[in-house]
Amino acid sequence: MAAGILLEALQVLVVALGAPLLVGVVRRLKARLQGRRGAGVLQPFYDLRKLLIKEAVISENTSWIFRFTPYLVASVMLLSALLVPMLTTHTPLGSIGNIIVLMYLLLLATFFLALAGLDAGSAFGGMGSSREMIIAALAEPTVMIAIFAIALRVGSTSLDEIVRRGANDPLLLLNPGHVLAFAALFIVTLAETGRLPVDNPATHLELTMIHEAMILEYSGRHLALIEWAAGMKLFVFLVLLSNLFFPWGVAQSLEPRAVALAVAALALKVGALAVAIAILETSVAKLRLFRVPELLSGSFTLALLAVVSFFFVR
Repeated sequence: MAAGILLEALQVLVVALGAPLLVGVVRRLKARLQGRRGAGVLQPFYDLRKLLIKEAVISENTSWIFRFTPYLVASVMLLSALLVPMLTTHTPLGSIGNIIVLMYLLLLATFFLALAGLDAGSAFGGMGSSREMIIAALAEPTVMIAIFAIALRVGSTSLDEIVRRGANDPLLLLNPGHVLAFAALFIVTLAETGRLPVDNPATHLELTMIHEAMILEYSGRHLALIEWAAGMKLFVFLVLLSNLFFPWGVAQSLEPRAVALAVAALALKVGALAVAIAILETSVAKLRLFRVPELLSGSFTLALLAVVSFFFVR
């Protein structure tokens, strides 16, 4: 039991420290692919430190929701790190770590972010909140259906059980439905984390902002928490992509050697996905806002086909 609690704490630490590092790696890779030198991979840590020591300027028109949201969003992302099988499938909270609980947590954070965008009374905040809720309404069902396609073959919606069965029986996941579900979840990951071609995290152009529009009124430590939470959300989604679809390397025991190998495997898999995101973002342009629902509808169709394929391809 004590070893399991230590592993849970290690997973939280991996997400908390790995998220800014992941953001820095993606930015560095994009800069190199575009022929620029770019900032170092540790720049997000410096940015967070700078914001944390700055004073938070809060509008007098805001309510407790505006002040509470940054702490809630960061807490939700840290709690998600306890539910996702990151390093091992033997964790104390693994029994409640199913996809439904995880999606409710992520929706809770999105809901409060949208409320905070509206709470400041800014036109941009309201615009960003409206766009964010449209994307969430299209993206969240796709996540559940894509993972449900895998759960059908495993016979359980528990994330720990899905990873455990996939690691013990690799041939179980080698089917067309697996590929379709991965493609659907990858597209949703780009949408949920505000990446190209859905959103551009590197711009503040009013006509294209989605996530950035909701947080324009934040500053200081509040902005640091929201930026940190956004990085952790990207990290958690990449962990889901890595371990649900490529579960090799996840520790099946609590032995230190197995956990160390799991850390190395996770770094390798998340790093490969970070390279893919960097290449994609330097190769495509941002979609027009009215084309985003078409992209997400396509990902929903892929996820639905993954479920249907279970009944036809054994």
